[in-house]
Formats: sequence, structure tokens, C-alpha cells
Amino acid sequence: MLTTADKRAAFKKLHESGCFIIPNPHDAGTARALQHLGFKALASTSAGFAWTMAKPDNRVTVDDVCDHLSAIGAAVDIPVNADFEDGFAHEPDKVGVNVARAVKTGVAGLSIEDYTGDAANPLFERALAVDRIKAARKAIDADNSGVLLTGRCEAFLRGQKDLNLVIDRLTAYAEAGADCLYAPGISTSEEISAVVKAVHPRPVNLLVFGMDHSLANAAALGVRRISVGGSLSRMAWAGFMKAAKEMAEKGTFTEFANGYPGGELNKMFS
Repeated sequence: MLTTADKRAAFKKLHESGCFIIPNPHDAGTARALQHLGFKALASTSAGFAWTMAKPDNRVTVDDVCDHLSAIGAAVDIPVNADFEDGFAHEPDKVGVNVARAVKTGVAGLSIEDYTGDAANPLFERALAVDRIKAARKAIDADNSGVLLTGRCEAFLRGQKDLNLVIDRLTAYAEAGADCLYAPGISTSEEISAVVKAVHPRPVNLLVFGMDHSLANAAALGVRRISVGGSLSRMAWAGFMKAAKEMAEKGTFTEFANGYPGGELNKMFS
């Protein structure tokens, strides 16, 4: 059994070279399944977890998330990165307090994003966004935890498709102490290459959600890490809703033939 320190060291090592997939489970069971398939690290998904609680994305509490991170970490023997949303606070000092709580769950890494939750003004003002990363860095370093900090710029996901803005923010987050940089929503080879070049030598995380990218393609562009957000959770919901709708609308049960074998699941969790 790996210690928390072992997991954190292994996670940092993964970021030193090559490109790896860090898939996103939504509970302890899906985390164990992904470890069973051979993945070397996992990342939580804010959306996938929220749906398990019958809530929309970005509507869970810091208490909910810390309990969730502890449960996933206890279920697997590989590093876990936390989607820690906006730090569950606006003010930098409060972000720092919450990051310190996340560190205590045993995570190997966590991300802080610059999304305000306000559609009219979706991004924190630049200086405040930078101060929030600095506060997260300070909280992580307070006890020499070794947790890897990812700085996220949400511009592309929030309707501000300005690559210069994204690069400016990501480089500022790197200077503020982010170990890894992430701009969910960038998708073209040109956008990805520009971000990779701008923040080099720090690693870049790429969000893939059905785009024409593969592990090999992302690696060739200089990406270090690939995550899939809530996509695996949506796939699980797709199967559930398809079978449930068939029962509700037709009174038939043919979709059950497509279910994963229960015996295999029992074997995997034994």
C-alpha cells in the first residue's frame, strides 16, 4: 500500500516526461475500476460528482468535496488529483483555508479555476485570480505537502475565446506558483501548441471530450496530461437513462442485455 507521500511523489514523476491519461471517476467504485484498467493516476470531476448527489455542477459544498476526495483516495492505491473548482471561496485567504482542508484528504494534486460562477462576469479580475493561486500555493507549502497545484483558466468554457487572454493568465498563474497549467476548452492543434509553448517547461493538461485528439496526437503537441472531465460520467448516465426510458415509455427491458456483467464487477471489487 502506497503512503500519501509515495502517491504525491509518483504523481509529480508522471509530469516529468511523456503524456498520460488521467481519467475522471465520479465515485469510489468507478475509481477502483479505472485503477483496475491500469491507469496510473485519477482526477475527480466536479460535474460527475455533483450528479451523484442530484445536484448540477458547481453546486456542491467544500464539505461534500472533501468527503468525496477522502473516499476516492481510500478506494485506490494510485494518486488522485482534485477538481477543487474555485476553491469554494472568492477571497484568497479563504481559498487558502479550503485548500489546506483538501490537502489533508491525501490528494496528490488539485486545481484552482478562475470562474466566478457569474455568467455576466465569468472570470475573476486578473490580479485577484493570481492572488488566489498564490494563496493556494502558500497553503500547499505550509506543511511541505508536495501536492501539485494546477492553475486553470476557464475563459474558453465561459464564452471568452481569447487565446491571448488565456496565455496571459496561465503564464501569470505559473509565476504565482502553479505547477501545471490548464485551459479547458482549447481544442485546435494551434491553440494547444501555443499554450504548451507559452508555459514551457511547466506541463499542460488537455481536456478531451470527443474531439479529434488521441494520446499520441496530444503527446506530439507537447501535452503532458489528458483528462476527460465529466465524459465518463455522462457515458454511465447514457446507459442508465436509455434503459430507464425504455422501461418507462415501452414497458420493455431489452437494454439490460447491454449491461456490464455483474460477475465481472463482483470479481473486480473482491
